[in-house]
Amino acid sequence: MQMKNEDSHSKQNILTSGISDKWQKYWEENNIFKAEDFSKRKKYYVLMMFPYPSGSRLHVGHCRNYIIGDVITRYKKMQGFNVLSPMGWDAFGLPAENAAILHNVHPQDWTFENIKVMKGQLKKIGLCYDWDREITTCKPDYYKWTQFLFLKFYEKGLAYKKKKDANWCPSCMTVLANEQVIDGECWRCKSKVVKKELDQWFFKITEYAERLLNDLKLLKGWPPEVKIMQENWIGKSSGVEINFKIKGETDLIPVYTTRIDTIYGVTYLVLAPEHPLVEKLVKGTSYEQKVKEFVERMRMQSEIIRTSDSTEKEGLFIGRYAINPLNGEEIPIFIANYVLVEYGTGAVMGVPAHDQRDLQFARKYNLPVKIVIKPFNKDLNPQTMQEAYVEEGIQVNSGEFSGKRSSEAINLIAEYIEKKGLGKRTVKYKLRDWLISRQRYWGAPIPIVYCDKCGIVPVKEEDLPVTLPYNVDFRPGSISPLARVKEFVETKCPKCGKPAKRETDTMDTFICSSWYFLRFTDANNKEEIFNKDKVKYWMPVDQYVGGVEHAILHLLYARFFTKVLYDLKFLDFQEPFTNLFTQGMVLKDGAVMSKSKGNTVVADELIEKYGADTVRGFILFAAPPEKELEWSDKGIEGIYRFLNRVYRLVESNLSNLRDPKDIKDFNNLCKESKDLYKIMNKTIKKVRDDIELKFHFNTAIAYLMELVNYIYSSKVPDGEKEKEEYFAILSIVFKNLILCLSPFAPHLSEELWERLGNKPSVFLHEFPNYDPDFIKDEAVTIVVEINGKIRNRLVLESNLPDEKLKEIVLKDTKIQKYISGKQIKNIFIVKDKLINIIV
Repeated sequence: MQMKNEDSHSKQNILTSGISDKWQKYWEENNIFKAEDFSKRKKYYVLMMFPYPSGSRLHVGHCRNYIIGDVITRYKKMQGFNVLSPMGWDAFGLPAENAAILHNVHPQDWTFENIKVMKGQLKKIGLCYDWDREITTCKPDYYKWTQFLFLKFYEKGLAYKKKKDANWCPSCMTVLANEQVIDGECWRCKSKVVKKELDQWFFKITEYAERLLNDLKLLKGWPPEVKIMQENWIGKSSGVEINFKIKGETDLIPVYTTRIDTIYGVTYLVLAPEHPLVEKLVKGTSYEQKVKEFVERMRMQSEIIRTSDSTEKEGLFIGRYAINPLNGEEIPIFIANYVLVEYGTGAVMGVPAHDQRDLQFARKYNLPVKIVIKPFNKDLNPQTMQEAYVEEGIQVNSGEFSGKRSSEAINLIAEYIEKKGLGKRTVKYKLRDWLISRQRYWGAPIPIVYCDKCGIVPVKEEDLPVTLPYNVDFRPGSISPLARVKEFVETKCPKCGKPAKRETDTMDTFICSSWYFLRFTDANNKEEIFNKDKVKYWMPVDQYVGGVEHAILHLLYARFFTKVLYDLKFLDFQEPFTNLFTQGMVLKDGAVMSKSKGNTVVADELIEKYGADTVRGFILFAAPPEKELEWSDKGIEGIYRFLNRVYRLVESNLSNLRDPKDIKDFNNLCKESKDLYKIMNKTIKKVRDDIELKFHFNTAIAYLMELVNYIYSSKVPDGEKEKEEYFAILSIVFKNLILCLSPFAPHLSEELWERLGNKPSVFLHEFPNYDPDFIKDEAVTIVVEINGKIRNRLVLESNLPDEKLKEIVLKDTKIQKYISGKQIKNIFIVKDKLINIIV
């Protein structure tokens, strides 16, 4: 007798029959996902990077981040953790303001309407947040504390104002931080970024460069590529700062280099066009006008473009010469586009023979090439060389250091320079201070007042928040919109009480998101930024989920804020996120889903057609979550059919199921059931491993599909006793199938759980565990290789622990003759397939 055919039952579409509304209402009314402060259960804080409500409709690309986090949340809850999974809105900033201008709506009205729509969408897809902790960064009850943090940074000397050339987006009409300029373009509107000198507020993130770099090693649960991106952005280097004299002048030009071993090969010196000495050195000379024109042109180019490998190197001789402090040679001074005033000392020594960029520059401007390091086994010709020699070698033409290995000469020359008072060893960073001023309306006002008598005065804490006025002409112009609001600008000095003026720039929106994870621990506290005991209980975040595009911007800033708050005694930890998962983008027609590209698939319409569980299931099943996902209409149909099959399988067999308690010796019966019960246990193990160890939700769902297929193909015994025993086992299998499916398809799982006669919610029940006695396979053949060559094949028990497998293989007589007397360097194992011994 075959299991009832799936087509023999009515194909009622359970997924769109209202079960989503039913169970979402149940979860909300019964506070199923409400987090409990100071619970005795072990805490687990799951956080998804919160959305910008700049547009009102979520597409499936947006949803991927939230659905991944939701699976983790539900799974951890079923494991007995006290789970915090909050949600809020990163509501300030250019995206919302630009969208509001485009639609001729006030940014506040636009933002709040979008939040209302998006919140409904998040609920509709079945995301289990503790909505009692909802935060909105553009509300005064949040940005009061953002302003409070600004004051704390100011008190600590980490917030300062100075006039500086800034990255200016002519379209957004505001400055951008260095991190917000990508390939010379505004990270939001893609306009070409230019330079503009303005008075700006900065946060002194450079003071934390070493700690931000060193503490990357603490982040064991972060993707290596994210840590590398941060390491490269911080850009630590160790070198020597050496002073070059200027012929005929008393001024010195300090030059920073990591390759002091090439000092004897310097044939020219390059200053950044904005270097403070340039104007002085050309004043009144025939070079002055050309230099001014060159400098002005360079100021209009972004730093990214100027330093890009693909940008042609441009330079200009300024008519002056420097003197090499080690050999006394006179060398011409140039200005060039590839040298930045804020990196190093704003001056670079040109060593064409040993730096490819310098060699290209030298060939272009007919400058000498002088070899001072040669390979160990050959000579180099400076006239014909097309590639700079950058490897280790032997010093030549290097005075008393000639004949030394270049690696040795680095230290010897550095010591000589310090001894002679010509310079010093030092450490430099590429990281620069964070420019936080924005000349736009929709942001947190900077809580600073300018007084003719007292100067720069911070607003008193008790007077926070400095409220953003509503009635403002918020269109960007030559000055900040807030500067046009007399009632906002005119105030009294907090120190002397005389008439004063408010700061009219607003803060970069990334400041709001640099501490929001802390506010979620105590979102409704009106008296303080957060309760320290609550932060201590919940933080750090156990699992953070978001896009890799935030590796430098948001994640670096959040780490910086956490370290500052640690120093201020607000926190007792220094890293905010223990584990980080970065999901891949969702593509359609080969391109990232984007409204501007017209290739989005709107989540609402899909939910209406296929049900929330289908949308969730497809996003989780179509690709590993860290990889890009290509949208497929055929793919969503496949998940739709699978979930309906699960429903029909359970529904069509409800009347046949038997309570295991009614079956005598049921446990022994399970042990004798070598197929169905065994496959169920193996499926549980695979699903648990894929969720917990790898986040491979796609393969976890695939294992559940295999189990369902097996049940459909299984034979129901003919005898009445055997039939009863079979359906008693099947009731256990169904129960565990639904529990395993529940994080992925929560609405269908709740419905089936109830129909099986269990009390809701399924998420108040323990996630199933497996019986190890039922996951052993028959023997498997292990290929044994030595240095990649097959030397034996062993038939062994499957799922052997690695150490046990090594022990057996290394004792094998055939293998011993190949490894006897040799050193084993490494052993690589492919589970149940291969072991490769490297000797």
